[in-house]
Amino acid sequence: MQGIEKMKVLITGVCGFVGSSLVERLRQNKEEVEIVGIDNLIRSGSETNRRRLKEMGVRLYHGDIRMRSDFEALPDVDWVVDAAANPSVMAGVDGKTSSRQLLEHNLGGTIELLEYCRSRKAGFILLSTSRVYGVEPLASLPMKVVDRRFVPDLASCAVSGVSVEGVSEDFPAEPPLSLYGTSKRAAELLALEYGQAFDFPVWINRCGVMAGAGQFGRADQGIVSFWIHAWRAGLPLRYIGFGGSGHQVRDFFHPGDLVSLMLSQMRHNGGKAPRIVNLGGGTTISVSLAELSDWCCQRFGKREVEASKVERPFDIPWMVMDSSLAKETWGWQPETTMESILEEIASHAESHPDWLQLAE
Repeated sequence: MQGIEKMKVLITGVCGFVGSSLVERLRQNKEEVEIVGIDNLIRSGSETNRRRLKEMGVRLYHGDIRMRSDFEALPDVDWVVDAAANPSVMAGVDGKTSSRQLLEHNLGGTIELLEYCRSRKAGFILLSTSRVYGVEPLASLPMKVVDRRFVPDLASCAVSGVSVEGVSEDFPAEPPLSLYGTSKRAAELLALEYGQAFDFPVWINRCGVMAGAGQFGRADQGIVSFWIHAWRAGLPLRYIGFGGSGHQVRDFFHPGDLVSLMLSQMRHNGGKAPRIVNLGGGTTISVSLAELSDWCCQRFGKREVEASKVERPFDIPWMVMDSSLAKETWGWQPETTMESILEEIASHAESHPDWLQLAE
């Protein structure tokens, strides 16, 4: 591979929220990295990011990673960062997308990327998900309510891989996970096998919820962004499940904070390091829906949230990622504070009042 000063990186899904955020942070850090991006532009609003990325000097290719022929025009690169996916846990079972479509995007596309890496001798970084962990052990974790959030009752917990720091890489990752989670878990395993069989480096970064300004938030995807935008716009909001309390908790972080970790992985000298790490905001950057409502109330004004006791598959009461292994191995931890992320989204919502319509 070329030296870091001339490193060329292909980012898939580059016009999405995560892909474009990675580009922006790389440019802010003035890294000597040539960025090539590919996107099929099927996500509503992606054209907005396309214009912005061109202004930042990114070489953009309109293509679909499921299509082998779309790789023929791509140049050789040193690294591929796979940020393309259907990120909804309800994908394939919600009646809006087919199961085949989900698997073609999240698994079939990854196979084509791995074949590209094999032929070009490029390294591969997969942005995976916290949803590779088992739904049943997560849903059955004993909980207690502290203030306005669920907190795991660890004294009554018999599941391995969970602590006060959150869910670690040792937590069970056996089905059921959801079709989405299983597609990403299968992609992880294939990536590791390809790297071993064809001698190219592979890193798997299991990301928790990501959030920030410019995210095309939906309730089943960018929940933090969706909640803030919907609150400001006066759109209906509901606490679904868990008694309609809004006590369910997720941690989150800004996708730009991935850049320092990925550069460390790209520069790795080949010594032993864990190939899979969890990444998340941890307990410090975590919030329940009820707590997020309190924040929105102070920021935008009071409003009512409907309580729904409808229970949905794949809903879990608490998910906080333990990133200790990433910190020990790479010195990684989130750089952007929770307040900065929330305020960034709120300011964006005020300046883009029709933003949610772009994600429809």
